[in-house]
Amino acid sequence: MQSVKDSIETVREKIEKACARSRRPVSEVRLIGVTKRVDAVRIQEAMACGLKDFGENYIQEAKRKIKEITPFEGINWHMIGHIQTNKVKYLPNLFGYIHSIDRWEILELLDRYKKPINVLFELNLSKEATKHGTNMDNLRRMLENVGRLKYIKPVGLMTMAPFVDDQGVVRGVFGKLRETLHKINSEFSLNLDQLSMGMSSDFEIAIEEGATLVRVGTAIFGERI
Repeated sequence: MQSVKDSIETVREKIEKACARSRRPVSEVRLIGVTKRVDAVRIQEAMACGLKDFGENYIQEAKRKIKEITPFEGINWHMIGHIQTNKVKYLPNLFGYIHSIDRWEILELLDRYKKPINVLFELNLSKEATKHGTNMDNLRRMLENVGRLKYIKPVGLMTMAPFVDDQGVVRGVFGKLRETLHKINSEFSLNLDQLSMGMSSDFEIAIEEGATLVRVGTAIFGERI
């Protein structure tokens, strides 16, 4: 089993190669270490290796670990899991980025805490019942109204590809998210520039299709217990 340090180096090498294939600068892609069910010791090991961005799926777990960890300078925490309305109150003090906005109610609740926060809208482009995320009609309704919220800063879109062997299907979902970003920027005169897509099994394809934030857990920290 690779050390966290060696795993991060392996993932970064793959990111560099994917960027080279797609003729993109490596600086355009941020690696988020997904720390669901990862202990504080291994998270701090990753921080010591220079990883700056970390993603959590569950608020209760994140509360415990973020409090326990002695942070390195410049660390960013990302909420990447589904959000329950009764847990929104914890988000502003834990996370700088929320990737999983899928309904207006969450935005309104967040704005009440008067703390600036970066948000990405999650789309369920694969239309799988097991995945969270909103549809285009609801995304448009949120974008039509988000300008009246004072503390919410929309920065991009997020999606998950289906777990299938057909790379063409995976690539199609990521390409559609990129096209959707261009479409809504034009339609709403926005300048959103973040695409959160790609995980351990498909982040290289995601980068080739324009990902700026890749969410990698298993490839860094190994299989969850």
